[in-house]
Amino acid sequence: MSFGSRAHVAMQAYGPLCVGIDPHAHLLEEWGLEDSVDGLDRFAATCVEAFAGKVAFVKPQSAFFERFGAAGVAILERTLQDLRHTGTLTILDVKRGDIGSTAGAYADAYLDDDAPMAADAITVSPYLGFGSLTPFFAAAEKNDAGVFVLAFTSNPEAIRYQAATTSSGMSVGDEVLVELGHANEGADPMGSFGAVIGATVAHLDTQRLEFNGPILVPGYGAQGGTVDDLRRLFGTVTDQIVPSTSRDVLSKGPDVTALRAAAAATNDALSLL
Repeated sequence: MSFGSRAHVAMQAYGPLCVGIDPHAHLLEEWGLEDSVDGLDRFAATCVEAFAGKVAFVKPQSAFFERFGAAGVAILERTLQDLRHTGTLTILDVKRGDIGSTAGAYADAYLDDDAPMAADAITVSPYLGFGSLTPFFAAAEKNDAGVFVLAFTSNPEAIRYQAATTSSGMSVGDEVLVELGHANEGADPMGSFGAVIGATVAHLDTQRLEFNGPILVPGYGAQGGTVDDLRRLFGTVTDQIVPSTSRDVLSKGPDVTALRAAAAATNDALSLL
């Protein structure tokens, strides 16, 4: 099954929520763990126990593993492998973007089904030109994986670039959405190439959102995004959105039962969309 098909099945089974796995220092401290490789290891294992087969998506943030060097990357590899075939899909947040053979190497590292760090999907940046993402799309198609492309992010610095008008008369972010529409053309029930759109962005051209792919929506919950924001931004395509939250759920750890209950409560709130 393609990633788009698997994502659709997972959302139907568990709800749309994506739980971010962000083991930053103060969260480890809140869990009573040391800011160390051992603390990272226990944190990641707890997240796997809590969320595998309980939520549709988890999104490990690669940087919080990479900061521990090779040992941290090894824990990330194991975390991704432990989540495979559990019904919960992994979106590895790496925001990669490059050209030619380098882009191809990144794609092989994260999207090849036999790679040590293989994920179900990754995040990528289009700012070397949408065409530079071709190796990622090719690897995703080959391995039934997914790609989420940055379009409109919610950080305040983004608007200057993502809303800038191009020679086509559209904004840079809107052009990304149009290109995704072409990439997903003919896919059923949903394409495998998605957009990243923050829950707190000011406005969107809703017509551009009909690109038949998943929409990863960071910024929901503790970062300020609400169910009302999701309705305002995505009213016509709420069945495509994957709202992502980290602190609202992870703050209930390290108790596994509490983590699962927090994820379930968040999914219940999202069912009101």
